[in-house]
Amino acid sequence: MPLVLFFLLLVFFFPWLILPLAAFFLLNLLLLPFGFTLRSLWNFFTVPGELMRIALNRNLRKNHALEHATINVLEERFGPQRLSGNAAENGFYIHGAADPRLIEEAARIGYSRLLAGERHLAIHKRCGTTIAAANFVASAVFLALLLGSGHFTLLNVVVALAIANLTGPALGSLLQAYVTTDADVRDRVITGVEYSFNRPAFVPWGWQVLPTEFFVRTRVIR
Repeated sequence: MPLVLFFLLLVFFFPWLILPLAAFFLLNLLLLPFGFTLRSLWNFFTVPGELMRIALNRNLRKNHALEHATINVLEERFGPQRLSGNAAENGFYIHGAADPRLIEEAARIGYSRLLAGERHLAIHKRCGTTIAAANFVASAVFLALLLGSGHFTLLNVVVALAIANLTGPALGSLLQAYVTTDADVRDRVITGVEYSFNRPAFVPWGWQVLPTEFFVRTRVIR
């Protein structure tokens, strides 16, 4: 919305820019199907391999589940957060400004709740798996339409994106549940939280230097 407002103000104060801006917009519109084709080919061949890499690694799957559980616990308590994460062999990362004590507390609560059988905590709607699933669906649909019609059209892009938006979230949740996470974390424990200070962050009471990257370390128990 701010970008649209910027262009409207630009046209209002500099009306002679209408033609160059219109030409730029039309050119991008015409090139959109070609760019989407390249991205579709890339996603079609890379997304399955990335999902398989996680699916075949039990450590990544279990730490992925713990990462989601940690963020879900935080969001249950404080509402939507600007946090993201990724799993590693010996733990998981949380990216975003937060209090280290809250991160560790949420990680341990999430771990305990997964042990208690709350498997839904291993699923998160903003997970990269969900995004990858939507991208893959859009890519597959677009390539199928392209092969079927033999034409690069904007309509094919719109149809592919619409189908991806409708089916991507559900497919992403299924992939998380059965492919990229493992909620059975009985064979590991959380051993601690490491963090680093990268930049000042805004919090409700003003600007404050908070850690913006956390690593929750886990250990396999035999």
